[in-house]
Amino acid sequence: MTQRKSTTRMVPVPSHSIVPERDVDKRPVLETRHLGIEFGGLKAVEDFNLTIGRTEIAGLIGPNGAGKTTVFNLLTKVYQPTTGTVLIDGKDTAGMNTVQANKLGIARTFQNIRLFSNMTVEDNVRIGLHNQIRYGMFSGIFRLPSFWSGEKRQHEQALDLLSIFDMQDMAAMKAGSLPYGAQRRLEIVRALATNPSLLLLDEPAAGMNPHETEELMENIIKIRDKFQIAVMLIEHDMNLVMGICEGICVLNYGRIIAKGTADEIQSNPVVIEAYLGKRKED
Repeated sequence: MTQRKSTTRMVPVPSHSIVPERDVDKRPVLETRHLGIEFGGLKAVEDFNLTIGRTEIAGLIGPNGAGKTTVFNLLTKVYQPTTGTVLIDGKDTAGMNTVQANKLGIARTFQNIRLFSNMTVEDNVRIGLHNQIRYGMFSGIFRLPSFWSGEKRQHEQALDLLSIFDMQDMAAMKAGSLPYGAQRRLEIVRALATNPSLLLLDEPAAGMNPHETEELMENIIKIRDKFQIAVMLIEHDMNLVMGICEGICVLNYGRIIAKGTADEIQSNPVVIEAYLGKRKED
């Protein structure tokens, strides 16, 4: 697979972070301040500070067990933090649940695919469109014109979203019958259906072959450009991370050990040691 390089210029912002130059005059889509969580006295994530620009493609990387998925769970309110703050579009998410955080603009996919396997591809996407239902329960029960116009609109929206991955012809298929790569793509489409301002992708290339991963890279950029949203991904495929991520955050034992551009991260000795181990002295 051909490795690309992001040419985006990253610039500092007052929160001691960097964002793409095009986003510097816009409110960050995500800010975390001293975020942390303990499980039975064990600090799984500690003092996690991160800013993501409004249209940034960001990477969260680190060795297995570093706490990356725990961070995603904190951002989406699966877990409530022990310490710190999560701001989505400048709004504090303290006390919110996962549904409220999603309505605020944050959506995600999971390491393990979580589709409704016995439902159609289209119906999986339409579940994601629940935030955009415009008719009430009365209209639904009695099948009033507003119900049918809403159903038509959702059908069109679902097919439009599926077309991002050229999956519109699969709309009537059972989600569980799709090949693995297509199920991964469907999960991304369903997350997009909730109309997020920040899309979190947890190992989106897992199980994909090099050709599928190359297509995924192109589609992540396409999604960012089409919807003008930010994307943050956890990924072990370094070709993908270094090829499209503009800002990269490295986590180890629940703490940030480095932040920077792809070039800065690849040459950082602390990052190299975390992945490869410390070399023994001769």
